[in-house]
Amino acid sequence: MSYWAKKRLLVTGGAGFIGRNLVEALRAAGCRNLTVARSADYDLTRENEVVRLLEDSRPEVVFHLAGYVGGILANKERPADFFYRNLMMGTLLIHHASRLRVEKLVAAGAGCGYPEHAPVPLREESFWDGYPQKESAPYSLAKRMLIVQAEAYYRQYGFVSVVGVPGNVYGPHDNFDLYQAHVIPALVRKFVEAVEDGAGELVVWGSGRPARDFVYVGDVARGLLLAGERYAEPRLVNLSSGVDTSVRDVVEALTELTGFRGRVVWDTTKPDGQLRRVFDITRARRELGYEPQVDLKEGLRRTVEWYRAHRGQLVGGRVYA
Repeated sequence: MSYWAKKRLLVTGGAGFIGRNLVEALRAAGCRNLTVARSADYDLTRENEVVRLLEDSRPEVVFHLAGYVGGILANKERPADFFYRNLMMGTLLIHHASRLRVEKLVAAGAGCGYPEHAPVPLREESFWDGYPQKESAPYSLAKRMLIVQAEAYYRQYGFVSVVGVPGNVYGPHDNFDLYQAHVIPALVRKFVEAVEDGAGELVVWGSGRPARDFVYVGDVARGLLLAGERYAEPRLVNLSSGVDTSVRDVVEALTELTGFRGRVVWDTTKPDGQLRRVFDITRARRELGYEPQVDLKEGLRRTVEWYRAHRGQLVGGRVYA
């Protein structure tokens, strides 16, 4: 029987991207006593709502995946919202989980929390060595506070909180809204629609040179479960693939997987951004036995298949059912 089979669990953000995949992983691990909190039922920026949620569910372990998220433009337009909402959710959950004697809390951090100019590969030891990218700093610093609070509450109360930091996550249940989507879901949508429309060309922003650490969402979910099972003290741990792949390589793989026969046009008037960003996953391998299981080509194949099967159900780029 798995570690999770008899645990009473609470997942915040369980209707979101990583949350949905984590819930699937928990159910596959035999968990039946599972509460999935939805924003329509509980406003986690309000203290009384957080207390009500914890008292209603009485969890032994909390997975905190709820977040107020968006792209660079949204972060520029609403920095106060991104700071306040994410800070309050994390602060209130850790505080009251500790007060109500929850065993442990496992949270998803933010890869953009690393300093903008941290050396790559990004190591946990570098997490505090500088300021994050300015545009997303209100969001990423609010998420950074999870680590500070985890260490403080462990020292004073013995409460264990763990923060997993994912790389560039992609896969089923992602956001495919072109206005908000990250690179892989945006490209998946563009390629699938180009094939269906019989388009002769497909435009991709930038030169294709930037490389990112793309990690399949199922691997991140499994890493969070391992962190919840094996850590007994506060910890920050990278959960990614440990491999950097260029956008051009992603485009070539999607050309093959989708059967696109047109011409790819690189719009080099659009910015490339940081040229290389990859995470060191030595700690996760050593301390958790974590190893990514889904390589990029297989992950892209699964993502394309999921998008094709569900695109008719998308509302604002997501499936909410």
